Formats: sequence, structure tokens, C-alpha cells
Amino acid sequence: MFDTEPVNDPKGWRTFLRNHWKMFLLLIVGAVLAFIGAVLVYLWFVGQAQSTGMVPTTLGLWSVGHLVTFLLNLLFWEILLIGIPVIIAAVVGWLWWRRLPLEERRQYRFLRNRSRRSDGGNAISFLVFIAFLLKVYIDGNWNVAIGSWSFDYLVYSMLSALIWVLIIFAIPAAIGLIWWLGQRRR
Repeated sequence: MFDTEPVNDPKGWRTFLRNHWKMFLLLIVGAVLAFIGAVLVYLWFVGQAQSTGMVPTTLGLWSVGHLVTFLLNLLFWEILLIGIPVIIAAVVGWLWWRRLPLEERRQYRFLRNRSRRSDGGNAISFLVFIAFLLKVYIDGNWNVAIGSWSFDYLVYSMLSALIWVLIIFAIPAAIGLIWWLGQRRR
């Protein structure tokens, strides 16, 4: 059922992937679907917020009240449509993990020897902001007043900046994964 031989794998990932690759694949597919769903809910809510008059379409007319109302409603819909299913899936995954034999769970050392570092968590946000600034510059809106931008322009510019950063990291990660799988098969 599972390998009991000692493997030079200090974190247990190799053994876990060999024994439970279907569950790992299900986890990856679930994470991708949750991300896509979150983006789609975000885009849906942006359109609804403008069409219902919750927020003005021109950013120059926004107030702090509009911003707080928009963010609270967005948070509500993201939690309702994406967060609750993700929590349910996490509980099911935890129950699956608890059903594994104790000896097997001890073989996997995922959460031991945690690092105590707490800094450096804003690198991705910073890169997305830099990509957003590049997008605004490329579009020729660098010296245009923000108040004249449409809400759609801001949303799609931020989304495209996020996608640029994800692509920049996903391509090397995919190449590394393909290389690793090729090395593993040998």
C-alpha cells in the first residue's frame, strides 16, 4: 500500500507523490479551479457594481464610502461563492488525511522544522504593482488623470498585471516540473 523503506527524502514529498498522486492532482486541479472561479466572481461583481449604480464608472467620482461598500460586497460574494466551497474541500481533504494510517502520516514530514521567518511576504504584491505601472505606461496613460480612467480600465489593467507576473513565474516552474518528472522517470 505504501512504501516502508527509508528514502532519502527529508520532507516526504517524493514518497507522498508516489503513493497519492491522484489526490495531489485533485488538489492542484481544485486550486486552479478556485483561482479561476475567484477571478470570474471578481469580474462579475465589477460589472454588477457598475450596472446597479453601487459605484460610479469613473474613478474620479469615487468616495471612500464607495470604496468601502464595494470592497465589503466583493468580500461577501467571494466568500459565499468561492470561500465556502474551498473550506468544505479543505475539510474533506483533512478528513482524508486523518484516515491515512498513523505510520504512513509519520512518514511524510511536510510541516516539521518550520522556518520562523516572517518578513518578505510582499514580493508578489510589489511585482504586480510594478507590472501595473508598466501597463499604464505602455497604454499611454502615465500622465492622464486617474479620475478620467474608467473602472473597467483599472480592473483589467490590474488583472493583466497579475497574469503577467503569474506567467513570468509559471513558465520557469513548468519547465522545472517537466525536467523533474523527466529525471524521475529515468
